[in-house]
This record gives sequence, structure tokens and C-alpha cells, in this order.
Amino acid sequence: MIALIQRVRSASVEVGQEVLGAIGPGLLAFACVQPGDTPARIERMAERLAAYRVFPDAAGRMNLGLREAGGGLLLVSQFTLGADTRSGLRPSFSRAAPPDEARAGFEALLAACRARLPVVETGRFGADMQVALINDGPVTFWLET
Repeated sequence: MIALIQRVRSASVEVGQEVLGAIGPGLLAFACVQPGDTPARIERMAERLAAYRVFPDAAGRMNLGLREAGGGLLLVSQFTLGADTRSGLRPSFSRAAPPDEARAGFEALLAACRARLPVVETGRFGADMQVALINDGPVTFWLET
């Protein structure tokens, strides 16, 4: 499983003209389920999203996770993170799970995050989504399990 996380001041996702999810300060996480991602990998990613230390403590150091710092998580499915871009001029998506497997894995990740955090918003799996954000820092990390 892959997640691209960004510390944000705010973020939202909409489909058409409808806002499906929005948060204030927190994390925006784009997630890609890969073939063979196990429940253990999904749980590990959920824990990392809740606890990865990207928020400043009283001394200004990145020592707090989302659970400690408070704020929301906006979780957005993004199969393009699984692209193989090593050659050619067109990405191959062989490193992303097929749609049915990806949907089940993403829904499991969403449930695991909601079990760990009080504010978890999301978009719509497989939809053409528009994501808006104000990156805080900027702080962006690539996580894999």
C-alpha cells in the first residue's frame, strides 16, 4: 500500500459541484492499494496515518502525530500512485490493484482510520474528483507498507 500524505491547513474533495469531504488542519492522504495488500498492511498504514509524526510540538519539532495534534484526515483513493514511470512516456498501472481489490482495500483502510481517529473524511472511490488543499510547510511524505 502506498500513501502520499500532506500536512494541510485545510483540504476538500468534491465530485461535480458537491463537496464530499472537507477538513481544517490535519492530513490529506492519497492512498493506492497494491496487488496483494493484506489486512495487516492496511492496518499498518492506518496506524501510520494516525501516528506519523509530522506536526510540531511545543519546541517546533515534528514530533506529534495526527492523533496527538488533533485535526482531521481527508483520505482520497488515487490509483495513479501505483504507476510505473521508469520507462517510456506513458505510465503503466501494473503496480496498482485491480478495481474490485482496490475498492475493498480502500474501504478497509477507511474503516481502520475511522476506528483510530475522530475526524475522517473521504471522496468517492473511482470518481473524477477535484481536490483542493492548502499545504502547511510544505510538508509531504511518501509512505509504503
